[in-house]
Amino acid sequence: MVTVGEELDKAVQGAFTRPVPKSAGAQMRYLVKQHQRSTRLVAELLGISQRTVERYVKNQIKRPRPELADRLEREVRVRWQPQIRAKAKQAAATTTGIMIDVQARFGYTAAPGSTDQAGVRHLTLALPPRHAARLLQAQEAGVDEDELRQVAAEALGEVYFRDNGRRAHGLEDELKDLIALEFAL
Repeated sequence: MVTVGEELDKAVQGAFTRPVPKSAGAQMRYLVKQHQRSTRLVAELLGISQRTVERYVKNQIKRPRPELADRLEREVRVRWQPQIRAKAKQAAATTTGIMIDVQARFGYTAAPGSTDQAGVRHLTLALPPRHAARLLQAQEAGVDEDELRQVAAEALGEVYFRDNGRRAHGLEDELKDLIALEFAL
């Protein structure tokens, strides 16, 4: 299932200037470095023993089991290049905005006499910085996926359906079934 939060994370990761470490040993060394050289803290974070962390750091173990590999990669991606991540978010929120490519079923609540039947649409458009800022702030605040979808639906409704207040006054839209979604900073 496509989620707004994950796709926003992918868009921000697209701004990285260096690749994320690929091997388990390199990923483990990076996490240890990020946690003040504490293998104990990394072990608690990943749910493994301190000795196992030490083995990965020394390249005595090279291939983690699949669930550990997923956790390890996720934790490294969350912490990778925080300054680049912050600059990309700041630029999107203040100057450049964010591109959205969405295929979804949109539901409508409109004035009497017009259609309110939900329909699938594929939209690719640029959201202005104020909408990008709302999306990124909501994600940083830790809101749930339904609220992120609502913020995205409001942005799409304002920019596409209501054309920034020039038409379709009173039209309220709702993002019902998300088929595909991609953001670009």
